[in-house]
Amino acid sequence: MACRISELVIKAADPDRLAEFWSKVLGYVELGREVDGSIEIGPPDTGFGGPQPTLILSPSSDLRTATLRLHIDLNATDRDQDAELERLLALGARPANVGQTGNESWHVLADPEGNEFCLLHSRLQPL
Repeated sequence: MACRISELVIKAADPDRLAEFWSKVLGYVELGREVDGSIEIGPPDTGFGGPQPTLILSPSSDLRTATLRLHIDLNATDRDQDAELERLLALGARPANVGQTGNESWHVLADPEGNEFCLLHSRLQPL
């Protein structure tokens, strides 16, 4: 293997709000803040450089006007897809339509700022 993903950067109008949302979704904690307002979140016991990438919520005033070219796929680790969907909706996710037919085995959702992500059907083992 030559490389692996260590961080994902998400531009955010409100980095605090997205850091709170994604921390609850992924079980992450705040790892640090930069002077520009960026917030890094990641696994509580590992942080940067562990088996899971950290997320950096970077402040931006640019409004998104098109579908994202990259999105995050999630899999539940400790419950079935329906229960995880309920949890994500309670945290502030909302259903999103990106042209799906309704017959997919996954759910397309959006975070509080409208960034699409998918909840896949398969359950994965926790790390």
